[in-house]
Amino acid sequence: MIAEGSLILFLGFALLMAIGTPLAVALGLSGTAVILMEGLGIMSVPTNAYNGIAKYPLLALPVFVLAGMLFERAGVAVRIVRFASAIVGKRRGAQGIVAILVCMFLGGISGSGPADAAAVAMVMIPSMFRQGYPKAFSAALIAAAGSTAILIPPSVALIVYSVLVPSTSVPALFAGGVIPGILAGLALILPTLYFSWKHGWGIQDDEPTPRFWDSFKEAIWGLLAPVIILGGLRAGIFTPTEAAVVAVFYGLVVGMFVYRTLTLSSLYRVLVESAEISAVVLIIISLAGVFAHAGSTLGAFDAFANLLLGFTSNEALMLVMITLMLLIAGMLLDAISVYLVFLPVLLPIMAFYKWDPVWFGIIMTMNMAIGQFTPPMAVNLMVTTRVAGISMESTVRWALWMVASMLTSLILVTAFPQLTMWLPQKLGY
Repeated sequence: MIAEGSLILFLGFALLMAIGTPLAVALGLSGTAVILMEGLGIMSVPTNAYNGIAKYPLLALPVFVLAGMLFERAGVAVRIVRFASAIVGKRRGAQGIVAILVCMFLGGISGSGPADAAAVAMVMIPSMFRQGYPKAFSAALIAAAGSTAILIPPSVALIVYSVLVPSTSVPALFAGGVIPGILAGLALILPTLYFSWKHGWGIQDDEPTPRFWDSFKEAIWGLLAPVIILGGLRAGIFTPTEAAVVAVFYGLVVGMFVYRTLTLSSLYRVLVESAEISAVVLIIISLAGVFAHAGSTLGAFDAFANLLLGFTSNEALMLVMITLMLLIAGMLLDAISVYLVFLPVLLPIMAFYKWDPVWFGIIMTMNMAIGQFTPPMAVNLMVTTRVAGISMESTVRWALWMVASMLTSLILVTAFPQLTMWLPQKLGY
């Protein structure tokens, strides 16, 4: 049975969320209320709020956010689109495939799904429209492909997961996300090719195909970014936090001195916007520490996990239940919020079944990726529909095809853990 204090914790949080309270406030208020009611010590509130963010891996979070925004504003996306177009050529479905590949590549720089989707949508939606692709399809496709950014390293979401699950490491999670991230992106190519051939999209435009070497020389500075970041991590030259700093300085050099698209005024706006995004995320993490302290002290999370385990002891059925729960949650909340709310409950279940925390983290993140373009919330889809100037409702018929495609990759990764674990093991993580 779940004790009275635990019920108040969960029901209070659910009620606050239902009436539209911001997530950080809902976590902090419900946790503080229970701490006061149970006499757990009022000083534990500021202490745990501070402890929630006083973790070394979190230093990389705001810096990677800044790096992603620098590369987005530097015009890297435009040049990589031209290079990808030169490789793929002009044929049915080509521009759709270019959009997917560019989203996956930029995910290796930004680590943020919405930022990735915004950068690619602004470049690709007009050109795809000229080649016959409906704006609703283009918006759904780019929103789905942009979601791979939270799987392909460096991923801001996986950095937060490593903080909440100390038995994992950032390099292991980064390595674990590579193959699932690629599978998720490649899965989107199938519906793209099917609908392109069915409707004849991609052959109406008379614009010449970019020349390979010219586009390669323009794109080389952007292409080198993930090589420097991930190569430095693998070689042990720098830690994930130091890699983020290197990425920021590299982005500054490319934007201000190579492409010359960043000015001092635009740099100031980037600094302000990245600081705002990072502050919101860190406030949520901080107040989630208060919620977690209240729940763990009362034994609420273990009790809730035991309640779930009471429904079934079948491992496969439990995975299905967790997947459905996370898919629904991912439609309503961003990845980091889902981690903070659900991980305290899921960690005891993970320990019970002896699931590898890296593999389970990638499964959780793939669910969150699907949620980023699944209505009603669908943060990536909000971004791409705004760029396209259309309603989210018009994209639903296409978005459901993308959801089905990415679900196939999720099923494969769930059924075959080595798709996640092979690369971390090969790299010695």
